Amino acid sequence: MIYSQRRTVLFFIPPYSPELNLIEIFWRMIKYKWLSFSAYDSFENLKKELQKINENQNEKYNINFV
Repeated sequence: MIYSQRRTVLFFIPPYSPELNLIEIFWRMIKYKWLSFSAYDSFENLKKELQKINENQNEKYNINFV
């Protein structure tokens, strides 16, 4: 940890730290909780399921990152 004169704190994190990257958390929720098994049957099904999740992101599919 490094402190600067401007009250900025730098934290050094490992090169791969998915728990600190919000998009990794979002994709984990999509892959393991929100996608149905039928999404993996074909590329068209996958696109439809992802579109459904995208359209309902703040209603049905929501993550509180706080």
